[in-house]
Amino acid sequence: MAPQHLPSTRMASPGMLLGLLLTSCLTLCLSCQNSNNFALTNPEKSIHQESDTKETREEEELDTEVLEVFHPTQEWQTLQPGQAVPAGSHVRMNLQTGVNEVKLQQEDKFQNNLKGFKRGRRLDINTNTYTSQDLKSALAKFKEGTEMENSKDELARQATVKKLFRPIEELKKEFDELNVVLETDMQIMVRLINKFNSSSSSLEEKVAALFDLEYYVHQMDNAQDLLSFGGLQVVINGLNSTEPLVKEYAAFVLGAAFSSNPKVQVEAIEGGALQKLLVTLATDQPLPAKKKVLFALCSLLRHFPYAQQQFLKLGGLQVLRSLVQEKSAKVLAVRVVTLLYDLVTEKMFAEEEAELTQDSSPEKLQQYRQVQLLPGLQEQGWCEITAQLLALPEHDAREKVLQTLGALLTTCRDRYRQDLQLSRTLGRLQAEYQALASLELQEGEDDGYFRELLASIDSLMKELR
Repeated sequence: MAPQHLPSTRMASPGMLLGLLLTSCLTLCLSCQNSNNFALTNPEKSIHQESDTKETREEEELDTEVLEVFHPTQEWQTLQPGQAVPAGSHVRMNLQTGVNEVKLQQEDKFQNNLKGFKRGRRLDINTNTYTSQDLKSALAKFKEGTEMENSKDELARQATVKKLFRPIEELKKEFDELNVVLETDMQIMVRLINKFNSSSSSLEEKVAALFDLEYYVHQMDNAQDLLSFGGLQVVINGLNSTEPLVKEYAAFVLGAAFSSNPKVQVEAIEGGALQKLLVTLATDQPLPAKKKVLFALCSLLRHFPYAQQQFLKLGGLQVLRSLVQEKSAKVLAVRVVTLLYDLVTEKMFAEEEAELTQDSSPEKLQQYRQVQLLPGLQEQGWCEITAQLLALPEHDAREKVLQTLGALLTTCRDRYRQDLQLSRTLGRLQAEYQALASLELQEGEDDGYFRELLASIDSLMKELR
C-alpha cells in the first residue's frame, strides 16, 4: 500500500518550492528599494539643510511681519522678540537670565520725549507700529521729502505774498492812468522847498510846506539830502521872515534836521543858523515861536562842542538869561535849565570817558576842553538864577532844577551856602516831600517818585552844610 502513495508526494514538492522562490524575490526587491532610499542620505547634511531652511523662513517672516515699537523708560525692561527699539536706547544682555533688556539713555526725559516726537513727525508715524519696509522707505526719501516740503512751503509763502501785495509796475501803470505820480522822498522835499520859497505862495501854503517838510527831515538820510539841493539854507533864511508863523515852522524843521545829525549841524553853523536862532530868541516874538526856536537851538548845541564854543562867544548865556527872566516866558525856564544841565554833564562824561580809555588827545575831547561853560555860568549869575527857579510849583520843574543844582555844585557851592533863600526853600521842600513820601510808603510804593526827590534834596542839603 505504501508504494502506491509515493508518486503524489513528489509531484507537490516543486509547486511549493516555486512559491517560496517568488516570495523571497519579492522580499529582496523591497529590501533593496528601502536600502537605496535611506543609505544614500547624509544625516548630518540633512540636519543643516533643515536648520538653514527654518532660519531663512523665520527671517522672511520677521522681515514681513509688523514690528511693535518698544517704548523704553528709565528702568531696565525685557525686550521681547520682534519688538523694534527706538534709536538712542540703551540695550544690554542680562548674563544671568540670557534675555535682552532696554532702557533710556541717561538724558533729560523731556529731551528724549521731544526727540522721539520729532522723529515720529518726520517719519509721519501716526500709530505705534511700523514695518521695516516703511522705515527703509522713509529713510531713503527723507532728504527728498524735506526738500519737497521746504519747496512747497516757500511756494505757499510766495503765493500768499503775491495775494497781499501787487507789483510796483502794475501800481505805476494804474497811477498813470489816474494821473497820479509816485514821488520819492527827495522829489517831495524839492517840491516842498520850491513851494515854500516861491514868492507866489501864500502864507498858509508856506506854513503847510514847512509842516510837511518837518515830517521828512526826521529821517537822517532825508535831512542830509536836504543839503544836496540847498534846501537847508532856504529854511535857515526863513528865520529872517517877518511872519512869526514862518519863523516858528522854519525853526521846527531845523530842530528836526539837526537832531543827532552831525553833518547837518556842521552845515547849519556854516550857514549862520546859530546867529539867526539867537537873534530870534533875543527879539520880541510870540511864545510859540520862541519854543520852536529854543528847540532848534538845543538840537544844534547837543553833542557838538564847536557849536557850544560859538554859542558862548556870541553871548548865548546872556540871551538865555534874559529869556528866563521874562515873566511871560517862565514856561521856557525849565527847558533852558534842562539844556544847561545837558551841556554840563555832556562835557563831564566826555572827560571821564577819555580818562577811562587813557586817550588824552582826541579831537572832540580837545574841543570840549575849550568850552568854558562853567566859568561862563558863574560869571553870568546862573548860580542864583537856578536857585530861584527851585520855587517853581511843578514837581517836574523842581526835579530838573535839582539836577542842575547838583551839576553846578562844584562851581556854585560857596554861593549856594550864602543864599539864605535857597536854604529856606530846601527846608520847605524837604518837609513837603517827606509827607508825600510817607503816603507812597503807605500805598506800598517802596521806590516812589517823591522818595527820589526827597533823596535829591537831602543829598544837596548835606553838601551845603
